[in-house]
Amino acid sequence: MTTAVLFGALILFMALGVPIAISMGIAAMAAIAVKGLPLIGVMQKMFGGLDSFPLMAVPFFILAAELMSGGALTEVLLRFAAQFVGHLRGGLGHTNILTLTFFSGISGSAMADAAGPGSMLIKMMRDSGYHVAYAAALTASIAVVGPIIPPSILMIIYALEDPGVSVIGLYWAGLIPGVMIAAGLAVVNHVISIRRNYRSDMRAPGIGEMLRNTRRALPALALPAIILGGIQSGAFTPTEASVVAVFYALIAGRWIYGTLTWDKLPGMLLRSAMLTASVLLIVSVSNAFAWVLTIAQVPQTVAQYVASLDLSPLTFLFAVNVLLLAFGIFIEPLPGVMILVPILAPMAAALGIDPLHFAIIVIVNLTLGMITPPVGGLLVVVSIVSRTPLSGVVRELWPLMWTEIGILAILTVFPACSIWLPHFMGR
Repeated sequence: MTTAVLFGALILFMALGVPIAISMGIAAMAAIAVKGLPLIGVMQKMFGGLDSFPLMAVPFFILAAELMSGGALTEVLLRFAAQFVGHLRGGLGHTNILTLTFFSGISGSAMADAAGPGSMLIKMMRDSGYHVAYAAALTASIAVVGPIIPPSILMIIYALEDPGVSVIGLYWAGLIPGVMIAAGLAVVNHVISIRRNYRSDMRAPGIGEMLRNTRRALPALALPAIILGGIQSGAFTPTEASVVAVFYALIAGRWIYGTLTWDKLPGMLLRSAMLTASVLLIVSVSNAFAWVLTIAQVPQTVAQYVASLDLSPLTFLFAVNVLLLAFGIFIEPLPGVMILVPILAPMAAALGIDPLHFAIIVIVNLTLGMITPPVGGLLVVVSIVSRTPLSGVVRELWPLMWTEIGILAILTVFPACSIWLPHFMGR
């Protein structure tokens, strides 16, 4: 009865358009009321979900990305990426992919990538003769790399849910999959550009121009290296790394690039606070929701059922992929991790699946949900910024999305894609 009320209320309120955090909170309280337990328990679990030192990294990483974006970062990374691929067939599409991949190493947010530099790149592609719906679909597809390449807020939350992995281990594990997705989309973009005769009007830059673009981009590209290197060396924890990132972003924007003025800071702080509040509200409510799941013995029941099926590790992973692809259509990655990881991660560990391998499968899978029709949040964002009907974006999306699902299958079958680099780095 408790389980039926919990999921029934969640589905009902989500169908009515209630935000996911509020829907989960109401569902948790309804289930607790049916169970006959005091509602104060839900409030205690919500506050307890925020009582975590690693969570302090979330607002600082968000602020660091805001500070870097407030400078000349988008233009700098665009010029840096364009000098390598801008003159090739489909060059602006390749520039889009490479620019947002670089930007992912700073923002850690798919939405920020799509709404910020993504909107500029869509306009540039449209003005150069690309179908605007294709430009929007390509932007949404590459934006999913944001939570996969470090620094990723989603990976911080995952590490809190699964003690079998560390944040730095997840950061290293996400690098190769992120590059694989970018490379796969570049291949698709090349094929589509040949079919549609998307030609580039950019010229190949000279050595002097490339050196100037590279020198100007290095301070921005150094931020992910500082974060990864500092954590790997033990110089600071992931939480301390987020504070270092804020100070570095402030110095880079104000004194290196000279485009971050003091009058912009109040707006940046406000936007960072609003985004932090929305993220931590989901974390807080998800903790209470997961507690109710435990009370209702949902994890134990699911684990017993899966164990009775006697699945091999590979069969289990493909079953998880199907579940997550369906789940991700309706639920954003953050609450998806909070709800599903406490249930699925112990089952994967019991089957001998490497925790980092499983973590990357879950993160990539749930992130792909952001471009899965009909609900995908990234599709809505690019549709708005490009002023293109959502149906047109979806029509252009299919070859890109199927490519990413194919890469997910490769990651599932070949664990080395995820675990080789962190194991090489001693994680």
